[in-house]
Amino acid sequence: MTDKQVLYTGKTHTTGGRLGASRSSDGHLDIQLSPPGGNGTGTNPEQLFAAGWSACFIGAMGKAAGTLKVKLPADLSVDAEVDLVLQEGQYFLQARLNISLPGLDRDTARAVVDTAHQTCPYSKLTRGNIDVELNLV
Repeated sequence: MTDKQVLYTGKTHTTGGRLGASRSSDGHLDIQLSPPGGNGTGTNPEQLFAAGWSACFIGAMGKAAGTLKVKLPADLSVDAEVDLVLQEGQYFLQARLNISLPGLDRDTARAVVDTAHQTCPYSKLTRGNIDVELNLV
């Protein structure tokens, strides 16, 4: 068995659920929460998950590019879409990552994306648990 090293622990305190508030232990995150599609002024868990995953995925693409000896474009981006779905009385998530790697040929871009999807912790978290589409745009 290999040793495990915890690199970072994100800590938040949340009250009130989707109509509440969430604050990180270091105070850098301090947000009001609102249900998705509502008139509230806060964000929702789906938006937070989309932001976290897209940021993590960009980091994973950087690692993948290094492994593949590819230079990533400075203007790369990931637009994440996380759907909250109700089907037959059950709630679940599904997601799309719309990835822009301008200037890279399609095969190289696909190799970067596929490699990143294998190493990104958020991608690992979702694998086999929710439907995920990886779209090159």
